[in-house]
Amino acid sequence: QVQLVESGGGLVQPGGSLRLSCAASGGTLEYYAVGWFRQAPGKEREGVALISSSDDSTYYADSVKGRFTISRDKSKNTVYLRINNLKPEDRAVYYCAASMGELLDGNWRQYLMPSEYDYWGRGTQVTVSS
Repeated sequence: QVQLVESGGGLVQPGGSLRLSCAASGGTLEYYAVGWFRQAPGKEREGVALISSSDDSTYYADSVKGRFTISRDKSKNTVYLRINNLKPEDRAVYYCAASMGELLDGNWRQYLMPSEYDYWGRGTQVTVSS
C-alpha cells in the first residue's frame, strides 16, 4: 500500500512562491497518476494539478493554470507542485493523491475529482498573508 507524505507548506507573502513535495513509500509512485488537491476552510476539496503515469502529461484546473506546475522525480519517488505568484485565495491545505486509474487526454477532468484516487496524504498547510 502506498503511503504519501506532503511537505513544503508554510506562510508566504502574496506574490511569493512555494514548492510542495509529495513523497511516496511502500510503492513506486511513477506507476500511479498523481493529483494535487486543495481544501480551503468551509469549501470542498478541489483538484488543481495532475500528472499521468504513462508519459508524465500534466493537466491543470483553469483556476491555477499558468501559476502551478506539477512535476515528477522518479529517482526520488516524489511528485512536486510549484506554486508561483501566490494569492490570498490560494490559502488551503494541500493534499496529494495517487490513482491506479489511467489518466488520459480524454478523461483528465474526471481526475480532478477526489473519488478517482486510491491513496491520500495528510496534507500540508499553505497560508498566504502579508
